Amino acid sequence: MDLVSHLINGEKCHSPNTLPVTNPSTGETVRQVANGDQATVEQAIAAARAAFPAWRDTPPAKRAQVMYRFKQLLETHADRLVQLISEEHGKTLEDAMGELKRGIENVEYACGVPELLKGEYSHNAGPGIDAWSNFQPLGIVAGITPFNFPAMVPLWMYPMAIACGNAFILKPSEKDPTSTLAVAELLHEAGLPNGVINVVHGGRETVEALLDAPDVKAISFVGSTPVAEAIYTRGSANGKRVQALGGAKNHAVVLPDADLENAAITLMGAAYGSCGERCMAISVAVCVGDETADRLVETLLPKIAGLKVGAGTERGLDMGPLVTAEHRDKVLGYIEDGVASGAQLVADGRGIKVAGHEDGYFVGGCLFDRVTPEMRIYREEIFGPVLCVVRVASLDEAMALINAHEYGNGTCLFTRDGEAARRFADGIEVGMVGINVPLPVPVAYHSFGGWKRSLFGDLHAYGPDSVRFYTRRKAVSQRWPSSFEASSAEFSFPSSGS
Repeated sequence: MDLVSHLINGEKCHSPNTLPVTNPSTGETVRQVANGDQATVEQAIAAARAAFPAWRDTPPAKRAQVMYRFKQLLETHADRLVQLISEEHGKTLEDAMGELKRGIENVEYACGVPELLKGEYSHNAGPGIDAWSNFQPLGIVAGITPFNFPAMVPLWMYPMAIACGNAFILKPSEKDPTSTLAVAELLHEAGLPNGVINVVHGGRETVEALLDAPDVKAISFVGSTPVAEAIYTRGSANGKRVQALGGAKNHAVVLPDADLENAAITLMGAAYGSCGERCMAISVAVCVGDETADRLVETLLPKIAGLKVGAGTERGLDMGPLVTAEHRDKVLGYIEDGVASGAQLVADGRGIKVAGHEDGYFVGGCLFDRVTPEMRIYREEIFGPVLCVVRVASLDEAMALINAHEYGNGTCLFTRDGEAARRFADGIEVGMVGINVPLPVPVAYHSFGGWKRSLFGDLHAYGPDSVRFYTRRKAVSQRWPSSFEASSAEFSFPSSGS
């Protein structure tokens, strides 16, 4: 059986212990992944430490050339990478291609690093004094990435970190690591020196080793809120710069004047795309008025019944399986809890069978109506193909409901009313907002991140914030006097006019 190895100093490295990698469409173990430990992390750090000085001193334009070649290689190998994503994660081939393309957009943004690192300059900031600032790399930085976007989320991190002059250690999810490793290997083909990118696999021991290592100056993490908070707390206590993106409970507000057919169509993709395994998935539809809710449910039901569910590696599907049997069972537990709490399960995706893939981890589209805020299916992130309908009397009540939730990742509003849209965008306490756009994921030259318990740390992911996260600013003041004539010491604090 194939082994997914570590990638350290440009070489594939193995560990005595391994973990199984499963195809969720069949339930079969398709390969093993090396299970790293403290020694593995120390080996990666040693490689990064040796590579960093020369890479730091490489001109940004030459670093950008590596990114240009990397982008071309990603496009050339896209079909192979997409197949790997689909085989191990379960998402459809079309969805996997969309993921990869959004990741490539971040590589494109990193190609502009010579401009992004220019800094600022002031001539004659004081008498005969010039002042400037520049952005310098931190050194060794690390990223810990989730299973739901094995290609895209790592590409949120290391292209910009490396383009800024850092050495990077990536710890991907052990559930679907093959595409992640294959993408990283293309960086060496693009001309990246050995040791600048290193990939170590594993579980808790690997993560804790990165969090505790003094040489690792910054950690970027994407995952669930409890883990994000733990990583932020431990990493910060160890003096690291930490960016930890956590969970979400994203609401879509539907006003009575909305185009219900358009809202229903876009909600289908937002709620059930990637089987709901997205931190930006819409999992709650907040309908203003009972008539709006009744019409939305009526419009959604035939569309849910028509969802095409099957093995992720087949084309023309809407949904594949959930990533593991354990996660499938967790989602089923939420559905059972919703029924027990009194919510109306008007579309039940439990018990779905896919011919030829009877052992796959499939759950069909589920729709709950008359969900209330005290229910667990409303309060917690399900991360599965479950959409909840909540009924409220007004836009103000809908906004108060969203603002009271512990998560503040993404939200959207369906309406034709410009005044209502402006009031919603201004007053909602959520980091990413869409108006008739159900998945308001920012493009690569903006930054991604939520509010409240959806993000721990001061800076958002990718985009302009990524330059700030992976560098530190240095301010320089310089004077070259024609002669040095100090008649007496100056004890007053200098100003620009001094």
